[in-house]
Amino acid sequence: MSGAAQLAPVMEAGGPALAAQLRGTEERLTKVAGSRGVELGRHATATLTAGGKRLRPMLVFLCGGEGEALVSAGVAVELLHMASLVHDDVLDQAPLRRGEPTVFAAGGRGAATATGDLLFSRAFAELAAAGSEEAVAALSAASSALARGELMQRADAWSDDVSAQRYLERCELKTASLFAAACELGALLGDSRPARASLRAFGRRIGLAFQVLDDVLDVSGPSERTGKHRGTDLLDGTVTLPLIVARERDPELRGMDLRELVSEPAQAEAVCDRIAVTGALNECRERALIQVAEAKAALSGAELPAERRRALDLVADGVVERYA
Repeated sequence: MSGAAQLAPVMEAGGPALAAQLRGTEERLTKVAGSRGVELGRHATATLTAGGKRLRPMLVFLCGGEGEALVSAGVAVELLHMASLVHDDVLDQAPLRRGEPTVFAAGGRGAATATGDLLFSRAFAELAAAGSEEAVAALSAASSALARGELMQRADAWSDDVSAQRYLERCELKTASLFAAACELGALLGDSRPARASLRAFGRRIGLAFQVLDDVLDVSGPSERTGKHRGTDLLDGTVTLPLIVARERDPELRGMDLRELVSEPAQAEAVCDRIAVTGALNECRERALIQVAEAKAALSGAELPAERRRALDLVADGVVERYA
């Protein structure tokens, strides 16, 4: 199912207000992308228009309600997210992102590094306009977590000794931290400050489920759907939960050296098939469903308008539909 189809019920529940906020976000992102020269503008625009669902800004708006400061926050979290992807592609030397050439592939390491730096810096400039030190601190903490998670992933590359616990800790840093921050920014800058802790917990759980299912898709999803070769994580030496669980069940996978798969997509796909045979993908999906259920439970302590609570529930459901 496409991202647009997954989020269509959310857009319907969010109504005209959500649609207007997302339009405002797109307008501001376009302005940011074109504000720093021709070359950087070209690469930034390509990054920001490469098919993102704007899920993190959507969380800001659904958690916070309405207000200009929320648009600034939505733009900031999307810029930070995109900046991290550009820098990840530099480190991975990735040729494709969402089926399109990465900035690294199109412009080289220097252009990609500069583009990522631009997006990072503009994220905080946008959020500063909202006038909340608490909000800037929350986004700064998420940015630091992203960097720590990336370092952890690099340390774990090619390893045959990564535990599920360490994997989840990495997911907390690299993915869940920004989901949690998006929800927290909504609470801080909108009308739901008393629900700050509950909304942050919701975002954290959704982020964990999102990453686990994304890693399942890397093993199971066709390239025309994921925008990358099946088994790209294996080729990069990234140890994810499906491989960790499969190694516990298949001794040959446990003894496999991921370095042997470098530049061999066909071999990586064969390993993906072997992982699937172990039943690891179903176990990972069940673990993600637990996170989704706990995310919905966290909302029980949040006082929100019924339509926004329903929309957040639908976001949680959409994360699962992404795997279906």
